[in-house]
Amino acid sequence: MPVKLNNYDLSKHVIILTGATYGIGKEMARILSLFNPKRLILPARNKVKGNNLLEYIKFSNGHINNIEIWDMDLEDLQSIIVQNQIIKTKDNFELQFQVNHLAPFLLTLMLLDTMKKSVSAELPGKIALTSSEANKFGEIDFDNLNLEKGSYLNPFQAYGNTKLMNVLVTKELSRIVQNENITTYSLHPGVIITNINHLNRNYLNYLLYILLIISRVEITTEQGAINVLYPVFSHENKETGKYYKDGVEEPNKVAYDQEVAKKLWDVSEKILKNHGMI
Repeated sequence: MPVKLNNYDLSKHVIILTGATYGIGKEMARILSLFNPKRLILPARNKVKGNNLLEYIKFSNGHINNIEIWDMDLEDLQSIIVQNQIIKTKDNFELQFQVNHLAPFLLTLMLLDTMKKSVSAELPGKIALTSSEANKFGEIDFDNLNLEKGSYLNPFQAYGNTKLMNVLVTKELSRIVQNENITTYSLHPGVIITNINHLNRNYLNYLLYILLIISRVEITTEQGAINVLYPVFSHENKETGKYYKDGVEEPNKVAYDQEVAKKLWDVSEKILKNHGMI
């Protein structure tokens, strides 16, 4: 049975939501605006996308007074080039490695100290990364995180790898902030074609769309948004570092390897330092 959200009072909460200009992120922004957040910060790649998002929310429910659009291009999609069948950003990262892993990891690092100072037992902080059931076929190869040695034959391997990274980062972060009144989550929103559109392979998107219609497993973007928000807001979910899919779910067994999780954290920090990002 699909989960539903109650009415929440977020008037004391500051929320930063990435990926809010399309798909489930757009629906999450609309839903969150209904709960009267103190500040709802929505990074957007450019002013046009930001303004379009505001118009969508205003047309849907009119609650835009507490919304801030931040000019933040974590994806650099406008400068994508194709090299050796691997889609890369101008920073020479494989697209999904940057978009799904490095970008949210960097944003988390930049905000973490401020978050630690702002939270309390009465107003705890929450960090949620949108993962996927694809984490279960993901692999962590520290010699090939950025697919430097070539593309995997399976076109979805990079997606699965980065979704596993989301789970690992959540678990390592839960250990880092275990005494800081901050809870971490990784979540599977459900099967939604918009989640995979950024693979930028049109024939694969079309094939997925047909398969989803046949299998009837696709859900609406609104339900996907609710699936992500529900574990974060539910008073029942007090454990940190867990992976959620219709409740607590067992992720890829690699996610339980603390050495791998810590190494991924350390290697990711090193990559960002080497590129002058931190």
